[in-house]
Amino acid sequence: MIAVSEALERILGNLTPTGAETVALSEAAGRVLARPLEARLTQPPTDVSAMDGYALRAEDAAVGARLRVVGASPAGHPFEGGVGPGEAVRIFTGGALPPGADAILLQEDATAEDGHVTPTEAPRRGRWIRRAGLDFSAGDTLLPAGRRLTARDIGLAAAANHPWLTVHRRPRVAILATGDEIVLPGEALPPGGIVSSNAHALAALIRAAGAEPLVLPIAGDDREAIAAAAGAAAGCDLIVTTGGASVGEHDLVQAALGPHGFSLDFWKIAIRPGKPLIWGGLRGTPLLGLPGNPVSAVVCAVVFLIPALRRLSGLAAGPVETRHGLLGRALEANDRRQDYIRATLSRDGEGRVVVTPFPMQDSSMLATLARAEALMIRTPHAPAAEAGTPVEFVELSSLGV
Repeated sequence: MIAVSEALERILGNLTPTGAETVALSEAAGRVLARPLEARLTQPPTDVSAMDGYALRAEDAAVGARLRVVGASPAGHPFEGGVGPGEAVRIFTGGALPPGADAILLQEDATAEDGHVTPTEAPRRGRWIRRAGLDFSAGDTLLPAGRRLTARDIGLAAAANHPWLTVHRRPRVAILATGDEIVLPGEALPPGGIVSSNAHALAALIRAAGAEPLVLPIAGDDREAIAAAAGAAAGCDLIVTTGGASVGEHDLVQAALGPHGFSLDFWKIAIRPGKPLIWGGLRGTPLLGLPGNPVSAVVCAVVFLIPALRRLSGLAAGPVETRHGLLGRALEANDRRQDYIRATLSRDGEGRVVVTPFPMQDSSMLATLARAEALMIRTPHAPAAEAGTPVEFVELSSLGV
């Protein structure tokens, strides 16, 4: 068995980001920039007012002074003249600052009558003026390549005058569930059969990670059926299988795909749940073979598949983010495998995060997994731990899982 860290390093080291494509700005949220985003204009393009009031010269605006209002400058309709001695221009938020003006007199600090305005409080030079380029200037790099675009980023790109963005293509991921015993939800169960949950859980996880799942038909425990189903994954960026990853008589993934161009990098990882995990390639397409056990499949997908999808999407590669908290109940010493324990999250009286493992950790218990808020990580050979011990965990909601 190899360590989790080594397995992840080898997986990520064999993946490269997908190519670039151009999409409409309206379709770019959640996508990953393939090249830096540069401003195509200056924002604001000229000095503008940050408030409603009067544009004037600060030296003319002593309290009680009487200034002649010579025009108006609403947003989008600049005053065509300038501001001279003893003059003011009615201005509104976003309105262009007329030449000659160097201050904004707020409307609440003034009285206006008969085409004149009188300050009741003197304005400061430069106050309430947004200078040209305050936000950004043409040519500025606003967002780096490799950034997943948020709603805020889309707004920035629009303000920078980008109707189209160059992003990485969404990775296409084929999902192949194997096993004579599994059937689709809603189908009649044969004797000894179970409903297939892995493909559906993985498809949802893949979508949440910003990739496109392709769920292939279930392949029974037959070498030719597995090989034929895997062949339908042509054109995908990654193949994910579930089941058949171990060495039993019915664990046929490696045996079925070997004659069809499959090359093995490694299998068996020091992880619980999910020791039998395959990593290799099928005719040049990376292949990740997850265990058939439903909980093991999801846990291994969190640990290995999500980082792989991030790498393919053009994001920085590395383990999923972890947080720190306090153990909610005592645990026995760990063995040689890195353990991912399903747990709930709460806070103690001091506001600290408390991570409480479920009493039962059987890797077939999907209901427990669904109720879990975290995967608490225990390193190999970790000693027994009392409640209150610092622990590391993965928060599942942060991954959309």
